[in-house]
Amino acid sequence: MTTHSPGKKTGVIIGGSGLIGGSIVYYFKKCHGRNVQILAPNSKKMSLRNIDDIKQYLDYYRPDFIINSAIAAIDSDPQMAYEINYAGSINLAKAAIALKIPYIYISSAAVLPNGLNLKEDQTLPLVAKMSHYAKSKLMCEKSLHWLAENEGLDYTILRLAIVYGKHDHKIQGFHRLLFSVADQSMPWLFTKKTVCHSYTNARKVGPFVDYILANRSEFSGQVFNFVDTNEVSLAQLILTVKGYLELPKPLHLYMPLSIARFGARILAKIVRALTRLGIEARMPAELMFLGNFYESQVLCADKLNRSSFKDPFPQQTVFTNLPELIEYYLTRWEHFNLISAFNENFFDPEHLVDEFLLSPEKLLHRQHQSTAPPFEWNKKL
Repeated sequence: MTTHSPGKKTGVIIGGSGLIGGSIVYYFKKCHGRNVQILAPNSKKMSLRNIDDIKQYLDYYRPDFIINSAIAAIDSDPQMAYEINYAGSINLAKAAIALKIPYIYISSAAVLPNGLNLKEDQTLPLVAKMSHYAKSKLMCEKSLHWLAENEGLDYTILRLAIVYGKHDHKIQGFHRLLFSVADQSMPWLFTKKTVCHSYTNARKVGPFVDYILANRSEFSGQVFNFVDTNEVSLAQLILTVKGYLELPKPLHLYMPLSIARFGARILAKIVRALTRLGIEARMPAELMFLGNFYESQVLCADKLNRSSFKDPFPQQTVFTNLPELIEYYLTRWEHFNLISAFNENFFDPEHLVDEFLLSPEKLLHRQHQSTAPPFEWNKKL
């Protein structure tokens, strides 16, 4: 059964509540709202862990393309990592084969080794000792290649590095770093002076997905490192955030990895002790990648730059976006009482919150006296 509107395409985005999936949903609704119907089912409507859910949902809607940005939490147990990151993703790919539609898979730089100028084919060897997250992602990439060669899958893999962008409701990845500096929980630099990483702008993913869907002959069966062209010094990034926030820490001292790991082990013991006492506490999942803070991983973007796709925001980098990211996330974390208040004039220049707290009658009176309409609708043609 199909529920397509006449002349309107339908796309299914898995993981639409996450940073990447959400940015893709927003892009399509903003740029193609009249021509493309975007469905972003949550796990209650379609669970990747249940093949019958996948069959029933996709058979009902019969989409024109599938985008999979869903992942289990990076510290998930083996069963969750396998069922969501691998088995669920492959079942989506098999559904795409049956429907004869493109399948866009969002992968991760976790499948690559550390190093500089890493190209698309330089993946890690598939071994048992890999993290569950990296193993499941790499297995999925390999199975997609096999399905393309043997069963005709039309796929494209976007391999992302460290992602930055607004509207991430979890404190993870780059935003964990930002939080650690803002919360003054990073006393020293947990890295080395020479360490550099690649970064991915979440805002650019939607336009690229849109473009590769419209140009399948060029992008079908391909893997792309989707990253900003320039590498980023981790120490410089931390110190830049510190400078914007005018904070005394972290000090410009580099913590050796051995001491950092010793501190992480002590913290793990404290967390276990608190848990036994009935106090909810858990280690940041990113600590499993602590060693990566001391090793460079720079992805080569040459293949992306040689393609016909043109970066819609070529001047945007994590550094140019820092002011708006800092304002957005600090405001959010302050509202949730996760960090102490910073410059209140910076976040509330009209002092409306002060009036709400101290002079509600004054604020109410001004609101009632306002003559400006809150919404102005565009006239229908």
